[in-house]
Formats: sequence, structure tokens, C-alpha cells
Amino acid sequence: QVQLVESGGGLVQAGGSLRLSCAASGRTFSIYTMGWFRQAPGKEREFVAAIVKSDGNTYYATSVKGRFTISADNAKNTVYLQMNSLKPEDTAVYYCAARNGGSRVYSHPTSYDYWGQGTQVTVSS
Repeated sequence: QVQLVESGGGLVQAGGSLRLSCAASGRTFSIYTMGWFRQAPGKEREFVAAIVKSDGNTYYATSVKGRFTISADNAKNTVYLQMNSLKPEDTAVYYCAARNGGSRVYSHPTSYDYWGQGTQVTVSS
């Protein structure tokens, strides 16, 4: 099993920045890809970004490309999401996810095996 704990959410004004962290524990050696998803009230959970643990390959949703950066510190089993130029439409609960095994970057929620509890990000206009 893998446990994921997110932190770093909060309230920020439009144009501001936040950095989310996701600390993994347990059978972390089995993790192939880690991703960030978000879910706004009344909407489906959507992909934000993902990173392959072994080679650092990354993939971003079009809506965040150029503003968000995903990175990983494998020694700390931690993944980060640096969010810049935040917009009110970025407001959501942000979830960290991890997938065992694989061969590419995955962007669908059903491709992930483990999930964190979520952290709220609110961007005011």
C-alpha cells in the first residue's frame, strides 16, 4: 500500500502563486507515475499534471501548461506542484495520485491506484 498526504493549499489572490506538496509513504518503490488532479464543486475530477518517477517525464493539461510545474524529489518521496499566475478558475480541491507500474504518463483518474485526501486551493478575483 501507498499513503499520500497533500499540503500547501490555501487562499490566494488572482495572479498569485502556491506550491502544493505530496508526501508518499509505504511501498513507494512500486510507484511509476505520480499525478495531480483537481475537482471543483459540481464538476468531474480533472487531470492537472503528472510525472514519471524514474525519468522525470512530465505531462500537463492544456489549461495549466506554462503556469504550473510538477517536480519530484525521489529521495524524499515527495512530488510538488508549483502553481503560478493563478486564476479564479483554478479554484478546486487538488488531489495527489500515484500509479503502480506502467510505461508512459497517465492522465485519466482511473489509471491511478492511490489517492490523497485533497487540499483546497481558492483563488479570489
